[in-house]
Amino acid sequence: MRTIAIEGRCFVLSACQYFTRGDAPTDYAPIQGDDPATVLIRGGSCIIDPLGNILVEPDFSGEMIRIAEIDRRVIARGKYDLDVVGHYARPDVFKLSVDTGKKDAVSFEPPPVAGSEGNDTCSA
Repeated sequence: MRTIAIEGRCFVLSACQYFTRGDAPTDYAPIQGDDPATVLIRGGSCIIDPLGNILVEPDFSGEMIRIAEIDRRVIARGKYDLDVVGHYARPDVFKLSVDTGKKDAVSFEPPPVAGSEGNDTCSA
């Protein structure tokens, strides 16, 4: 989650489930066994700021709600050294163009001619 926050220069609120066998339907047969207290998904929600600082540590002890007060000014501070879409833009060098024409999802190429694989010789 820290890597995602740093790469995107954004706050990451990672909401992870905590789930025990007792929470599952009775016809579900997990490989961990049928004890209702068996933890199947251990949680670990956390909150990370745009610089990769952990604001709320992940906790794997059970169900809980995690909260943090965030400072949105940290987003701007993070963009001083990495702004993935902002001041590094070079419209004089790079251009995004979108072809809106219809495209086939799959195209089939003709099979190569037998015996022509790897044959780069030419005759005069």
